[in-house]
Amino acid sequence: MERPDATFTLAYLVFALCFVFTPNEFRSAGFTVQHMFSEWLGSEDISFIQHHIRRTTLTLLFHCFLPLGYYIGMCFAAPEQNLMFVFEASHGWQMYLGLSLAIQLFSCALAFYWSRHGWKHHPICKALSVHALPLSSWRAVASSINTEFRRIDKFASGSPSARVIVTDTWVMKVTTYSLHVALHQDCHLTVTDSKHHSLSPELNAPVQIVTITVASINPRVQSFDIRLKSTEYAELQDKLHAPIRNAANVVIHLTMSELFLETFKSYVKTNEVYNCPSGQELEPCIGCMQVTANVKLMRLCQGGEGECQQCYCRPMWCLICMGKWFASRQDQQQPETWLSSRVPCPTCRANFCILDVCPVCARD
Repeated sequence: MERPDATFTLAYLVFALCFVFTPNEFRSAGFTVQHMFSEWLGSEDISFIQHHIRRTTLTLLFHCFLPLGYYIGMCFAAPEQNLMFVFEASHGWQMYLGLSLAIQLFSCALAFYWSRHGWKHHPICKALSVHALPLSSWRAVASSINTEFRRIDKFASGSPSARVIVTDTWVMKVTTYSLHVALHQDCHLTVTDSKHHSLSPELNAPVQIVTITVASINPRVQSFDIRLKSTEYAELQDKLHAPIRNAANVVIHLTMSELFLETFKSYVKTNEVYNCPSGQELEPCIGCMQVTANVKLMRLCQGGEGECQQCYCRPMWCLICMGKWFASRQDQQQPETWLSSRVPCPTCRANFCILDVCPVCARD
């Protein structure tokens, strides 16, 4: 029989991790600080800055309460340890309680310090005051950001824990505990990295994540990184007043077809290799006439009758052209179905899937 304290510990650990690193399921169920205290936080659309000042403060308090919450829960999950009576508890639990209380008291003191003098000590307010004009304050900057955030033409992307927002004047990144802000006219954006994922869990389709560093010429503004999907890159460029530098020469796939082509190539490279019969010469690809044909369609998947079919064509296409043909035959409104779909051979019309596309190995 399982011990109640072990079960509670495991359940609380999962809850704490999900509460701090909120997955979509928790977010949909409303288990977020932003949802549970929406009335006190106020509307983000009306008072963007004030909303995030309160949100970050409340998030800090709740996250720091998690260790103390575990102790309180263990009082009921393990009554035999007498945790309700602190002096009867073991030395280890007493130390844990002391540390938990210290963390909670520190967070409360920090929140109180931030809130004094109209929140002027809050990290967000300090970040805004850097952009304030002489004889002005962070409130003037906050008012400007609030006004621009209400406009419908702003650029917004990313998950709630790392959201990127670009207005007519500001580049911002919203995180769990902070808000990074930079002026368009003062910052330089540079593409520093990109990662290609063959399958995104959110879209069920390939995705390329581009990392862009935002660096300001103002030495008091800390640089920060923003991440967005490559298909949103063009929209971001349109919103900015200056070009984005690509110092790392990163190839950015601006369309879903370009992104799918990279995924198609990676999948085909793992398929079975087709060995050409001796004496057979490979001809140029009939699609581009630029490179030698290097793929052959062979029925390798386990599809049933009426699905994939055997193709008897000799190698006539290169990998790039075959991938473009595959993408062109897809429903452009449903990219999540592309990887599992079947298309006809461009020559004989026999249906095939990605698993049937084999790299060609020519024999001397």
